[in-house]
Amino acid sequence: VVYTQSEILQREVYLFERLDSPNREPMKHLKAICFLRPTKENVELLVQELRRPKYSVYFIYFSNVISKSDVKALAEADEQEVVAEVQEFYGDYIAVNPHVFSLNLLGCCRGRSWDPAQLTRTTQGLTALLLSLKKCPMIRYQLSSEPAKRLAECVKQVITKEYELFDFRRTEVPPLLLILDRSDDAITPLLNQWTYQAMVHELLGINNNRIDLSRVPGISKDLREVVLSAENDEFYANNMYLNFAEIGTNIKNLMEDFQRRKPKEQQKLESIADMKAFVENYPQFKKMSGTVSKHVTVVGELSRLVAERNLLEVSEVEQELACQSDHSSALQSVRRLLQSPRLSELDAARLVMLYALRYERHASSGLPALLEELRGRGGSDRYRKLVSAVLEYGGKRVRGSDLFSPKDAVAITKQFLKGLKGIENVYTQHQPLLQETLDQLIKGKLKDSQYPYLGPNTLRDRPQDIIVFLIGGATYEEALAVFNLNRSNPGVRIVLGGTTIHNTRR
Repeated sequence: VVYTQSEILQREVYLFERLDSPNREPMKHLKAICFLRPTKENVELLVQELRRPKYSVYFIYFSNVISKSDVKALAEADEQEVVAEVQEFYGDYIAVNPHVFSLNLLGCCRGRSWDPAQLTRTTQGLTALLLSLKKCPMIRYQLSSEPAKRLAECVKQVITKEYELFDFRRTEVPPLLLILDRSDDAITPLLNQWTYQAMVHELLGINNNRIDLSRVPGISKDLREVVLSAENDEFYANNMYLNFAEIGTNIKNLMEDFQRRKPKEQQKLESIADMKAFVENYPQFKKMSGTVSKHVTVVGELSRLVAERNLLEVSEVEQELACQSDHSSALQSVRRLLQSPRLSELDAARLVMLYALRYERHASSGLPALLEELRGRGGSDRYRKLVSAVLEYGGKRVRGSDLFSPKDAVAITKQFLKGLKGIENVYTQHQPLLQETLDQLIKGKLKDSQYPYLGPNTLRDRPQDIIVFLIGGATYEEALAVFNLNRSNPGVRIVLGGTTIHNTRR
C-alpha cells in the first residue's frame, strides 16, 4: 500500500517472494529482508527457512511485538548463523490515507460480541498503530457497545504489559483513543457517495488502493487493474475529496494539458540535444499519459454506472431518508423507485434498508408493504432477509446515540436554518454521526455518561491528538469528515481507523 514495485526496485530489491511459496530456488548470492506479522504460522515457516537457508543473510522485521519464546525458537533454528538482525517495526495495519488506517477484517463480531480471533487481531493492529505513532493514550469508549468496552480493556492490558515500549515523552495534553461501534450509525455505509474516492469505492471497490476494472466493457489489458494512491498520483491527491461534478471539469483540464504537451514532443527531433530532451521528458510524459488514461477510464466507468443505475434519482431519495423527516413523502419516493425497472436489486434493497432504519417505529410504517414489493420484483429472498438483519444490527433498540432527531433547540434551529439557506448540493447533505461525535469531543462537550474513560483518569484539557477507531468498519465519507475537521481545527490531529473500509456491498 505504501510503495510501488518500481520504487522498491530503485532501492535494489530485485525479487519478491512469499515465505510460504513452495519450491523457491536457493540464491546464496542474495540477502533477504523478511517483513512478517509475528504469528505462530509465520514463526514456524521462518524456523523451517532458517534450518535450510536459501539466501546468504537474513534481516528479520516483525510488524508487531514478538514473544521471547518465539525469538528463542528462531535462534535455535539458526544453526548456520545467517540471521543478521531481528527487529520489531510496528506496521501491523494498512495505511490507507495519511489520516486513515484499516485492518482489512470483514465480519469482526458474531451477533453482539467479538469473534475471539478478530478481537486479538484488532488489539494487535491498534497497539501497533499506537507504537508506530509513539502514543500512549487515555482511552474512551462507547458505553452502549459491549465490543467497544472489551477492545478498550484489551488495548489497556497490552499497554500495561508492555509499559517499557509505551514509555514515550509525555505531551502536555495526553493523546486520546476513542473506540466506537459501527452499529450506532448503519446509515452512512449504505449511502451512495459523490466525492471521488468514496464514489470509486462505492461503485467499483478499492482494495488496498487497487481497483478492479476487468468488468468494464471493452477495457484494454493494461487497465484491468489500476492503482489509485495519493502518494504517487498527483491528480488523485488533488481530487479525491472533490465532488463528481468538479472531477469531470478537472479531467477535461488534465486531457487538454496532456494534449498541449503532446504535439511539442513530436515536432522536431533533429539534433542530438532534441533527442536528449525528449528522452529526459519521456518518463514524465509516459507517467502523465498513464495518469490520464487511468482517470479517464475510471471517471468514464463511474458516469456509465450512474446513468445505467439511475443513481442521481436513487441518491436524492437516500438523502431524503437520511436527512429529512417527512414520512409520507419518503415512503412515496421509495415506492415510486421500487416500481422502476431500471433500479438494480442492490439499490432496491438499500432504499428499503434506509427506510427501515429511519422509520421502523413510525405509527404508519410502510415496511411490510415495501418488503412485499422487494419480493414482487422477483429478486432473491436474500435481500429481504438482509433488511431485518440490518435492523437487528443498527436499529433503534441497539443504538446508544440519537442518530436522527436533534436533541435540543439549538440543533433544531440549526437544521431549520440549513433548510432555509438551501443545501448547496442535494446529494451530499448527509453528515455521518462521527462528525458530530468528533465535533463534540474537540469542543470538550462529549458526555462522559455516554463515552466514559477507561480507568480513573480523565482529560482536563481539550484533546489535541485523537485516534478514533470504528469496530465494524469505517467509510470514506467519514474519512472525508475527518480530513475536513483536521483542516478546520489547527492544532488538532485526528486519525481514523476501522476494522475495514465499507461500501454498501461490504
